[in-house]
Amino acid sequence: MPQSPVQSPVQSTSVLALRITLSLAVVAACFSTAPTCSAGQLHAGAAVIDISPTQMPVLVNGGMMSRTVDEIRTTVNARAIVVTDQDDTVAIVVVDSCMVPKEILDEAKQRAARDTDIPADHIMVSATHTHTAPSAFGALGTDADATYVPLLRRKIVDAIVAAKANLQPAKVGWGSADAPDFTALRRWVRRPDRIDVDPFGNRSVRANMHAGAKPENVTGESGPEDPELSVIAFQSTAGKPIAVLCNFSMHYFGDQPISADYFGLFSEGIAKYADAQSNLSSDQSGCVGIMSHGCSGDIWKRDYVTWTGKDDLDINGFTQGLLAVAQTAYDQIQYRDNADIAMAESRLPLRYRVPDAQRLHWAQEIAATIENDLPTTREQVYAREQILLHQMQKTDVVVQAIKIGDIAIATTPNETYALTGLKLKLQSPFKHTMVIELANGAEGYIPPPEQHPLGGYNTWAARSAGLEPQAEPKIVAASLRLLEKISQQPRKTFQQQIGPAAQQLLSNKPLAYYRLDQMQSSFAIDSSGHHNHGIYEPDVLFFLPGPPTDAQKRSFVGSRSGSPGDFPANDQSQNENHSPAQMQPNRCVHFAGGRVRTQLPSLGNSYTVILSFWNGMPSDARPTTGWLFSRDHNHSVTDRGQHLGLGGSTDGDDTATGKLIFKQGDGVAVGKTVIPRWTWNQVKLVRTNTRVKVFLNNASQPEINILLSSDQTAPLPTCFIGGRSDNDSNWEGRIDEVAIYSN
Repeated sequence: MPQSPVQSPVQSTSVLALRITLSLAVVAACFSTAPTCSAGQLHAGAAVIDISPTQMPVLVNGGMMSRTVDEIRTTVNARAIVVTDQDDTVAIVVVDSCMVPKEILDEAKQRAARDTDIPADHIMVSATHTHTAPSAFGALGTDADATYVPLLRRKIVDAIVAAKANLQPAKVGWGSADAPDFTALRRWVRRPDRIDVDPFGNRSVRANMHAGAKPENVTGESGPEDPELSVIAFQSTAGKPIAVLCNFSMHYFGDQPISADYFGLFSEGIAKYADAQSNLSSDQSGCVGIMSHGCSGDIWKRDYVTWTGKDDLDINGFTQGLLAVAQTAYDQIQYRDNADIAMAESRLPLRYRVPDAQRLHWAQEIAATIENDLPTTREQVYAREQILLHQMQKTDVVVQAIKIGDIAIATTPNETYALTGLKLKLQSPFKHTMVIELANGAEGYIPPPEQHPLGGYNTWAARSAGLEPQAEPKIVAASLRLLEKISQQPRKTFQQQIGPAAQQLLSNKPLAYYRLDQMQSSFAIDSSGHHNHGIYEPDVLFFLPGPPTDAQKRSFVGSRSGSPGDFPANDQSQNENHSPAQMQPNRCVHFAGGRVRTQLPSLGNSYTVILSFWNGMPSDARPTTGWLFSRDHNHSVTDRGQHLGLGGSTDGDDTATGKLIFKQGDGVAVGKTVIPRWTWNQVKLVRTNTRVKVFLNNASQPEINILLSSDQTAPLPTCFIGGRSDNDSNWEGRIDEVAIYSN
C-alpha cells in the first residue's frame, strides 16, 4: 500500500547517538575476553534509513527521456546489514535507486570507513533498480540530480553507521525456493526476415526486449531464466529476527514515482512476516527486510510464452505472490552461530565501446541540434551518448565476493543477464551463492559475448550499455577468482548428469554425442569420448532449457526435462543439499543463424543421427523452414550432400509445410506429419548404404523411406548441425542431444 509522502528517519539524531554509544559498548565487551563472546561468534546488526528527496521537484531516471516529479508515492530507503566474526567485518547495503555510479559509492564507502572502522573494500552497496527513484546516475536522456546526490551519499553512510550500532550476537541461515511464475525472459530473437533498425540507422536488431509480444515476429527467447529466490536470514541468539536479505531476478514491476517499486513492498512484507513468526509484540519487532536485485538484465515479469495481452497481477498482487514463495523458503531455514566472515574485492580495468570516426561525426552533427543539452528523440539520446563514450574511453569496475560461513554473495556492477548469474552460481565453490547485480557501480548492461551480434537495446553503445563485448566473461572470471580466494577452494565444473535416455544413447557407442549444454564455449563438446568436438559458429545462444517433462509447458525453467527421450540433467531430488539453482533442467542451444560444424572423417555411408529439435519459425514463412542436419562441403551444396530439415511453403504450395524433408541432389522427400511450431520433437535419420529412413518421435513407421541412386553414395567428412552446408535457411530454434553413429 502507498505510504505517507514523507516519513521521519528510523530514529531521531539524539536517540541514534545514544543507541550508537550503548551498542558500541556492547560490541567492545564482546571483543574483550568475556567468555560469552568467544572468537568466531557471529554478530549482526541492521538498519533502515529513509533516502527520500527533501527538495522537489527531482529528476527521475530509468526512462529514455528526462523527467521530473514532485510527489513521493512511497519512501525510498537504504537498508543495511553489518556482519562480523571478530576477525572480519563487512557491510551490505541495498539502496532504492535505479543505479548509483561507482564514484558516489566510493566516496560513501570512504566516509563510512572513517566513521565505523569497516574497511572501504569490505563495504558492498547495490541498487534495487527501481525505475521510479530520484536520479543518481546520468544515462540516456536523464542527468543525475545534483541536489539529490549529496543527500543519497550521506544517507548511505548513515545506514552503515546505524547497522553497526545495532550489532548483537547472531545466527545465520540460508533458504531458497523457485518462483518461475514471477520472472520471464523479455529479450527475444527476431526472425531473420523481421530484423529491426537501431538508433544509428542500421538494420541490426536481431534480438530485442519485448519482441515476444508479437509471436509472429520472433523465433524464441534469447537465453535462460533464473527463477531462484534466495534468502539469507539473521537472528539473534534468542531467535529474534535481525535481517532477511532476499535476492530475485526480476527487473522491476513499474510504479508511479517516487516509489521503491516492488522491492520496497517486498522488503516490508518479509520483515513483518519474520517478526510475526517469532511471536514478537509490535514494540519488540524490528527486523529489516531487504530485496536485492538479482541478474535480470534480460528479465521482466511478463511471460510472453503464455501472455494473452493482459497482465493478471498489479504490483501488490505480484509482491504478495512472491512473498508467499519467500515465506516458504524462510520457514525452512536452519541457523548456525559460528559462521566465519571474509570479503575480497577486485578492480578490473575495462574499455568502453567508443564510436569510430564515422559514427562520432554523425553523433556530433545530431548533438548540435540538441537544445539546452536535453535530448528529445532517441536519435539525439544516442548521439549524445557516443560523444560521452568517446570522452570516457575506459574505466575500472568493482567486483566483490563475501563469505558468511558456507554462504557466498557474488556481485557485478552491471545489469547482468540471467545466464551470467547461473554461471556464477553453478561454478561457485560455495554450497550456497547469491548474486547481486548493480553493486558498487552502474556500468549498464553486459550481455554475454554471443548476444552482441544480435543487437538490440541491451547492446547499443551508451553509458547504459557501454562496456567492451568481452566484459561479461572478464567479470565472471574475476568474480570466480574472488570466490575461490575467500573459500580457499577451487570453483566447481558444471556438467549435466546423464539421465536414462542419455545413458541409452551412450550405451549404443556413438561416434559423436553433442549434449549442447555449454554455458559458453567455442566448441560443442563431444561426450562420446572420441573427442570429435564441433565448432560453434556465431549466432548460437547458450544454456536454454531443453525438452520438458510436460509437453504442454514451454517455460520449463526449474523443472526436470524429459520426453521426448527423457533427458534429466541434474536429477538431485534426493539430495537436500542442493538449491533450486543447482537443480538444472536439461540444457540446449538456440540457433539464430549460426551452426555447429564438425569433422567426422570416419563416418561412412551407413550412419544414424538422432537429435531433439524445437522449431521457432512459422512453417509458412519461407520455402524451407530450416535445416537440422547436413553433410556436404562447406559453403556449397553438391549432388552427394545429404540434408535433413523441416519443409516450408513455396508460392502457396503447402505440400511440405511443417513436415520433415530429406534432400540429396535434386530430389526432396517429404514426411507425413505436420510438426507444430514451438514443440519439442525427436528425429532419427538412418542411412544404410543407399537406403534412407527418417523416424519421428520414436514411431515404428518412418516418415520418409527412400532409395538413393548408387552414384550419390561417396561419404563426406564435414557435418553441420543447425543449418545447411551453404548456410541456406539455417535452423531458427533449439536443438539438443545430438548423437551420431557409424552403422
